[in-house]
Amino acid sequence: MNLILEWNHVLLEAIRNVGRLPLHGALAKHRARGGPPQVARSIGIVYTAIYDAWSAYDEVANPVHRTTGRKPAAQRTEPNKRKAISQAAYRAIVDQFPPDIYEADFKARYTAMLADQLAADNITIGGPTPAPVDVGNQAADDVLNFRHNDQANQAGLYADTTGYQPKNKPMSVLLPAAHDAIDFVDKWQSLTYLNSANESVTPAFICPHWYLVKPFALTSGQQFRPTTGPQHPLSQGFLDQAKHVMDVQARLTPQQKVIAEYWADGPNSELPPGHWTEFAAYVVERDPLPGLPKSGKLSLDDSVKLFFALGNAIFDASIATWDAKVAFDYVRPVTAIRYLFRGQTVRGWGGPGQGTQDILGETWKPFQVPSFPTPPFAEFTSGHSGFSMAAANVLKAFTGSDQFGFSYAQNVPLKADPSEPVTDVVLHWPTFTGAAREAGESRLFGGIHFYEGNVVGLDIGAQCGSAAYAKAQDLWSGA
Repeated sequence: MNLILEWNHVLLEAIRNVGRLPLHGALAKHRARGGPPQVARSIGIVYTAIYDAWSAYDEVANPVHRTTGRKPAAQRTEPNKRKAISQAAYRAIVDQFPPDIYEADFKARYTAMLADQLAADNITIGGPTPAPVDVGNQAADDVLNFRHNDQANQAGLYADTTGYQPKNKPMSVLLPAAHDAIDFVDKWQSLTYLNSANESVTPAFICPHWYLVKPFALTSGQQFRPTTGPQHPLSQGFLDQAKHVMDVQARLTPQQKVIAEYWADGPNSELPPGHWTEFAAYVVERDPLPGLPKSGKLSLDDSVKLFFALGNAIFDASIATWDAKVAFDYVRPVTAIRYLFRGQTVRGWGGPGQGTQDILGETWKPFQVPSFPTPPFAEFTSGHSGFSMAAANVLKAFTGSDQFGFSYAQNVPLKADPSEPVTDVVLHWPTFTGAAREAGESRLFGGIHFYEGNVVGLDIGAQCGSAAYAKAQDLWSGA
């Protein structure tokens, strides 16, 4: 397998298992490493460290941070590149996801995965450091020294540094919304619900300080902030967007339910940023690759470039979308609908096995697993849309084609509603753009975004993807 894909597998396993950390005890605090913006940053860090290590052995590529010089032509061999890349990947991954944050079973497996991956390139943890290993270490040091001071507050496990406070008090999803449950109908509201351990939780807004994080290609977090905000609470548009979500939810087809759940990427998954690295892995292995010489699978050099551009596009999209989320602090559908339709009979999802039925507006809930009814951050704009279109734009630009060709067959019951007959549903994406648009639309099918938040998120993602790809291309071409 391609070296970059091997390291991506290790990285995604580390990400997935953050969501499986215990809910209580000394390790519980490390779950904070697993939010969408944090994961996007970690992916950007790993692939920047890899790229900087690799660039020392390329004829023209310039690094992002590296302080070591370019290696002479005689040293630019495949084994040297692999050693430098592997050491940089190892250092960056264990910085973002240290083995000690995991419980014993995964810690042992994770440690073995890391050691085996290094051993494949004759590197021993704690052993001798030949010149290419030193290059990898220096590249990782330079990237990590910069990123440890990028205002993400990694040292504080990404705790908020701005003093953000929600305008609304928390609302229980399990109970009908009381008449005084919502004070500001257009503002974000935290939710109280039972998690997978059947414990009552009220998650706070994830990383409201993220707009301050130093980006890769953006001039600032607000560079692509929408000039027009979401619907005003006194407008007809505010009511119409709520009715639209309700109508979509009431008429969901089996395929739309699969789309909602396939793209959900909630806890215990690789999250939306990691999802698109899996798509990139498919592209690397795809034969032949449109837009590139018909030589089969991507080379190591091209794989480094692709994941470098992709990871940083997703990272910048996290900053730009979170800037909008905090700037507008906008309401999620569950809050708006329960407020607007309290005391009225509406059509809505009755829960697993119940289908669509007449319910009271104050009890409306989205088509989601009950243990994670809505992500804990504001609606406008959609992070899924931003991450996805940023990645799609990079993949399209790098391959010279929008052709994708990936598919997914649903062969297990849905988590949100196991009674739904869906095991014959197949999703297929002829293009990267189509996949990104479906990822955004899935949030409407899931009842956790309005249409406008999806569309504006796609636009932000497209701009982030184009900017990141342009900068990455300038770097690797020596501009």
